[in-house]
Amino acid sequence: VQLVESGGGSVQAGGSLTLSCRASGATFSSLAVGWFRQFSEKDRHFLASISRSGDKTHYGDSVKGRFTISRDNAKSTAYLRMDNLKPEDTAVYYCAADGVPLDTVVIAPGMYEYWGQGTQVTVSS
Repeated sequence: VQLVESGGGSVQAGGSLTLSCRASGATFSSLAVGWFRQFSEKDRHFLASISRSGDKTHYGDSVKGRFTISRDNAKSTAYLRMDNLKPEDTAVYYCAADGVPLDTVVIAPGMYEYWGQGTQVTVSS
């Protein structure tokens, strides 16, 4: 399975960006999808996850109410809409996917088998 992120870039504080994650090599509707970000340290921080059908979502506390995860199974693509961006949102953003037997969200980064290459988001004050 290959995941390709796009949509990153530079934006001023208060602005919005929408990241896309296009999958290939698997039936997209069989995959749970998550978004993570990484600052300068090693760990990747959970942002949001969406179930295979899109009916279930879960957000990390730091982005709840500002970020929205969605997916279009017909286009094999997941999205992360980011509103009211802050300078502390500056990071490399990754999408991840994993085949799951149930229509559930997946939160732990270690549970994801497939990862994109990452896309930089820079928010200036």
